Amino acid sequence: MNRYSQSEALLARAEKVIPLGAQTFSKSRTQFPHGVSPYFAERALGSRVWDADGNEYLDLINALCSVTLGHCDPDVTAAVERQLQRGTIFSLSSELEIQVAEKLVELVPCAEKVRFGKNGSDATSGAIRIARAYTRRERVAVCGYHGWQDWYIGSTARHLGVPEAVRALTHTWMYNEPASLEKLFTEHPGEFAAVILEPMNVAWPKPGFLQEVQALCRRHGAVLVFDETITGFRYAKGGAQELFGVTPDLATFGKGLANGYPVSAVAGRAEVMKLMEEVFFSFTFGGETLSLAAALATLDKLEREPVIATMAARGERLLKDTQALIDRHGLADVFSLAGHPTWSFLQFQDARGHSMWEIKTLFMQEMLKRGVLSYGTHNMSYAHSEADLDRLKAVYDEVFGVITRGLGSSIRPMLECEVLEPLFRVR
Repeated sequence: MNRYSQSEALLARAEKVIPLGAQTFSKSRTQFPHGVSPYFAERALGSRVWDADGNEYLDLINALCSVTLGHCDPDVTAAVERQLQRGTIFSLSSELEIQVAEKLVELVPCAEKVRFGKNGSDATSGAIRIARAYTRRERVAVCGYHGWQDWYIGSTARHLGVPEAVRALTHTWMYNEPASLEKLFTEHPGEFAAVILEPMNVAWPKPGFLQEVQALCRRHGAVLVFDETITGFRYAKGGAQELFGVTPDLATFGKGLANGYPVSAVAGRAEVMKLMEEVFFSFTFGGETLSLAAALATLDKLEREPVIATMAARGERLLKDTQALIDRHGLADVFSLAGHPTWSFLQFQDARGHSMWEIKTLFMQEMLKRGVLSYGTHNMSYAHSEADLDRLKAVYDEVFGVITRGLGSSIRPMLECEVLEPLFRVR
């Protein structure tokens, strides 16, 4: 019997009414090889998720890093249940908006004022709009992934439907290479409204890198924006800006802000945030109370318990165990590790006559078969236990052995599916 028969039936049904059969590229058949993957989840709890066929998985994706405490965290659930009895959205604002904003001002170094959206793309787009209003300039320099809206996605290979005039205003530069940013400033003097970057993703910032970016922005009159959609409330309570000691003009948050509930935030200097009174950044569901209740409960728990320290410590152990296995299996030419302990990456390389996509497809096939939901990232949550790490270590040991055998002959005959195809690199 096909382990994923119900998921595949749901996918076939979904594709009749939903383009790609999913709402998010990262949850679609573009990322999960057909025939060896689940596509639909039924429920989740703690560090576990169950698919539509009833298969249980250790979850290393955690809803694309949006879950930091663990699925269905009891404190967050209780807060949402209480608010549900009071109402989910009103014809007036809610005190929760003030409470969560006050908490962000307390925790985040750059935050003097705050506005809420529903997802990370809302927040990054809002930050860019007010930066343009503040500077009266139009060009933007981008580094990392910043969402689906035209101003950013037009700079990637996924720019279909984005006007050329919009694309021309966005310029990419290289992380840890401040000279690439300085070159943009030199080529377009006095034209950049904002520089936006993920303060860290795959690579650690080189000593002085973030400080140099900040200095360049000040010298050239551009607003510095940290996209902390993922790093916020994961690297430190105040985000990567607290961890690295560099305070931007604006920062954007989402993902783990509410342990998976849909809310995001733009926060920053009051002088710049004041432009939110004039630019149009307004949502019917911007003050939706269930997500704000979840955010307040999440932030309270981050302060009350050693959430970030625990995620970091367990992430450190995971990296150490995994590197030891890579070395023992002689796979240093195939795999490398990168990132922060709370959000790390198992990177794949072309090796021994095989493409990284062949290797990754075999990796995913074997990991999913053994009950681990992963496509190569380690998105840690507070719910991941030492026993979970023991299990992952054992699974990696088995799967690395399978990959070693495949590399010694041919991977293709070992695949029970087609090889994954690359989409576009965002980091």
